[in-house]
Amino acid sequence: MPKITYIGLDDSVEVEATEGQSIMRAAVLNGIGGIVGECGGQAMCATCHVFVEGADCELPDIEDDEAEMLECTADERRSNSRLGCQLSAGSHFSEIIVRLPQRQV
Repeated sequence: MPKITYIGLDDSVEVEATEGQSIMRAAVLNGIGGIVGECGGQAMCATCHVFVEGADCELPDIEDDEAEMLECTADERRSNSRLGCQLSAGSHFSEIIVRLPQRQV
């Protein structure tokens, strides 16, 4: 099963995700604090902003909708910023490490 490691301000949690599950959905279903996912994965709210620290493969390019939302994040956008709803286990990675921002809203 694909694995996602979430690094928060005070801890880190590793979650096994199902095939096709996004970083955002896996966080919400597993009670990971720091991911809101307000729009449910439609790339319309930027409340699943993460900083990708490591991935076992090259991630897909950022599409226009995601790029636009990354300009609206509550925490500063960085070169490794992504929306968790846009990265899916299995199709985009089998193992990934993401750092959570200090705030989402």
